[in-house]
Amino acid sequence: MGSLPLCSDLFSLPKETQTLINPNELLSLFKSQQKYLNYFFQNLDLSQALSFTQTLLNTKGTIFFTGVGKSGFVAQKISQTLVSLGIRSGFLSPVDALHGDIGILSKSDLLVFFSKSGNTEELLRLVPCAKAKGAFLISVTSSKGNLLTNVCDLNVHLPLERELCPFDLAPVTSTAIQMVFGDTVAIALMGAKNLTKNGYAANHPAGRIGKSLIFKVKDVMKKKEELPVCREGDLIMDQLVELTSKGCGCLLVVDNGYHLIGTFTDGDLRRTLKASGEGIFKLTVGEMCNRNPRTIGPDAMAVEAMQKMESPPSPVQFLPVIDHQDIVIGIVTLHGLVSAGL
Repeated sequence: MGSLPLCSDLFSLPKETQTLINPNELLSLFKSQQKYLNYFFQNLDLSQALSFTQTLLNTKGTIFFTGVGKSGFVAQKISQTLVSLGIRSGFLSPVDALHGDIGILSKSDLLVFFSKSGNTEELLRLVPCAKAKGAFLISVTSSKGNLLTNVCDLNVHLPLERELCPFDLAPVTSTAIQMVFGDTVAIALMGAKNLTKNGYAANHPAGRIGKSLIFKVKDVMKKKEELPVCREGDLIMDQLVELTSKGCGCLLVVDNGYHLIGTFTDGDLRRTLKASGEGIFKLTVGEMCNRNPRTIGPDAMAVEAMQKMESPPSPVQFLPVIDHQDIVIGIVTLHGLVSAGL
């Protein structure tokens, strides 16, 4: 069997065998798409957009979206955006709805139809069934005088000059304006519901957004037996195991009350060895430690710890965590923050 060419092999092909994009034609396409999008913004009926947004805001039930083909994908995406904002929403497949899934629909719900033409057979078949369930129906279409607008309770027209496709067929501009419209409405709802950063983060606990707004230093720090601690009178050479075994790249120098005195890093070890040679065997950690290290409290945000590590004059790989009495209770490392997904 033959093998597929590597990407690098494709770029090494002689120019006469390559199919090239004309940069002027590409630029012209982007400018045309911008023109068609501007047409949408300039001709959108804001009163319709306001009625649509107000209806979604005041619904007592769930906001369901439906659509076929590319419009269906857009409908799913907008529904997922609303869910991420804490708004009850879902996507209802028009085909599956007619085979049982319409059972989820109730008279307190909204059903939003996304369709360029407004004449899609699958959507029109769904209308009488949704009406029988008592749901409020909304059409979002781009063709005037379509069948959906005659049977829905509220209609929104998305002005479409034409598709970017040279045949005016492939749904590329129409789906772009559907996405712009839906996502803009979603952010309007976000503002009307006074969603806070913490509220938004609560809906994204596993993502970087949520972690940066939820995780505190105490959630990601090493503590207790994981801490690489020593006393200032300890000989440096006696603490090599502690320095290397805890995976922090440093020693936390504390007194008998666990108050932080300073830090000694593996970098300090290398510099001390270079400067002192065999004299390092007689040096204590306290003689060579940094007595003014950066520190952080347990209730600070984890992302703040990362920012503090990266701040001038030079980045560091760890921060001792101390309480209000300067007692060491943990250590947070850059590796730990990255491993936590921050």
